[in-house]
Amino acid sequence: MSAPTLLLEIVIKVPTVAQSIGVCYGRLGNNLPQPSDVVALYKSKNIGQMRIYDPYSPTLQALEGSNIQLIVDVPNTDLQNLASDASAANDWVQNNIKAYSDVSFRYIAVGNEVIPGNSAQYVLPAMRNIYSALSSAGLQNQIKVSTAVATSVLGVSYPPSNGAFSSDALTYLSPIVQFLASNGAPLLVNVYPYFSYVDNRGSIDLNYALFTSSGTVVTDGQYHYQNLFDAMVDAVYAALEKAGGSSVVIVVSESGWPSAGGTAASINNAQTYNQNLINHVGQGTPRRSGKALETYIFSMFNENEKPAGIEQNWGLFYPNEQPVYTINFS
Repeated sequence: MSAPTLLLEIVIKVPTVAQSIGVCYGRLGNNLPQPSDVVALYKSKNIGQMRIYDPYSPTLQALEGSNIQLIVDVPNTDLQNLASDASAANDWVQNNIKAYSDVSFRYIAVGNEVIPGNSAQYVLPAMRNIYSALSSAGLQNQIKVSTAVATSVLGVSYPPSNGAFSSDALTYLSPIVQFLASNGAPLLVNVYPYFSYVDNRGSIDLNYALFTSSGTVVTDGQYHYQNLFDAMVDAVYAALEKAGGSSVVIVVSESGWPSAGGTAASINNAQTYNQNLINHVGQGTPRRSGKALETYIFSMFNENEKPAGIEQNWGLFYPNEQPVYTINFS
């Protein structure tokens, strides 16, 4: 009986992990492959989900019929216009969503890391207008509308159960959380243990950041944390609960580790972090144990038009499509 049991476990676990992981596809490089080649690379590596940062037509065309699940961003520069003009939101949905009926859109991220900030006031009105436009097109149940935030929206993050949004962020996030809850949409969160580690090297061990700690590092009541990623995600979950969003699920819309260009940025550390992330997220976090955490690795390619240093070195692949290091997605 043991062999069939083992086989059953493999059948159940492998799809859970595979369906939980996507990769962000940024285009800030002058030497990157054509979108059609990028889509082919995703498929060849069994990467079933993608995030893009604008509705770039060649990418959307390449994705048609691929069955790759997609997060598409509304660029921050478009927020004010879409917030104030419902017809502009209708046009955006018609031109960038409805026109690509064979693309598997999953989420629309209305703005990336704009809360709190000068454009934060436009996020919810733009979300509402995009949602209304999706509803008019009959797509509101199939494509969820959200926004992507950084973990800097937290005023308190330690211990995780004390997680709470800062007052500046809460001004905007409180009604957004209600919108997400009422529409069954997730909150998209960019989670970077790398930056937390680099900024707090005196108090955070590298193993805790890389998923390589041998046992519990942080005990928080009934919850035990063996890695920093879980602690960061659960701090946002605790903040959501305090903001009336206990039903809102988190999707990790970016996470990764640079392979060069700065402190603790090495091929070995990047490979260790990203492979451990892939292997881990199917288990969920202590606060949401057993519930696979949909996660998008940042990013697909090293991008040479980003600022010099670590910013150019988050890629899993070089622009020539050769791997920076070996990663297994399945």
